[in-house]
Amino acid sequence: MLGVQLYSVRDHLAADRDATLRRIAELGYQAVEWFNPHADPAGLRTLADRYGLTVWSTHAPLLDDTDAVLDAATAVGTDTVVVPWLDPDQFVDRAAVERTAQRLNTAAKRAAERGIAVGYHNHWFEPGQQVDGRPALEVLADALDDEVFLEVDVYWAAVGGLDVPALLTRLGERVRYLHVKDGPASTPEAAMTAVGAGTLDIPAILAAAPHARRIVELDRCDTDMFAALSDSIDYLRGVTP
Repeated sequence: MLGVQLYSVRDHLAADRDATLRRIAELGYQAVEWFNPHADPAGLRTLADRYGLTVWSTHAPLLDDTDAVLDAATAVGTDTVVVPWLDPDQFVDRAAVERTAQRLNTAAKRAAERGIAVGYHNHWFEPGQQVDGRPALEVLADALDDEVFLEVDVYWAAVGGLDVPALLTRLGERVRYLHVKDGPASTPEAAMTAVGAGTLDIPAILAAAPHARRIVELDRCDTDMFAALSDSIDYLRGVTP
């Protein structure tokens, strides 16, 4: 089963949410990850059910508004919330990383009482920032409670300068989701491409985390977004066992 992060089609959703979700399903995606849980979560759940889409997870600012996010996650029909972004200054040294981990651990305990799992999604600075000679993302992983997982964005990890398969191997079972995207992996501002059309070694990346759910996300690209999502799922079907 392959999923898509709906942030990829955010403009299309704003124009016509029903048609957008129908088209995602027609491309062959069977799961979605939401990104704005407060925006009519019950309505999104209704449409997801209509088109046979499982809501795997949602991105949400859990640390800022925990109870409201958990309510919205329940309404949208998911048992997983992923914190999508924390400021880079929260990863500048070991003390900062450990404070960040404690905040995530505390939120995860509250979420667990509601039957909801909590994860963290990286950008380029957590892999790229060194803390005591190691990537800050790995230092964070060591400080997280076992129930807090990682959603590794493989493209941002590459932009951060890491060998992505090696990173995934080191993180092991801590990684439960992958954001699969592709492109030049040069700067954060560069446009992305369909998966398989860029510079990342996607087969090696997937092989390093065979247990993780795969979610296609293209923050931006220079081609038609639906065409890129179609090309991405066609490519992944060819390289995914």
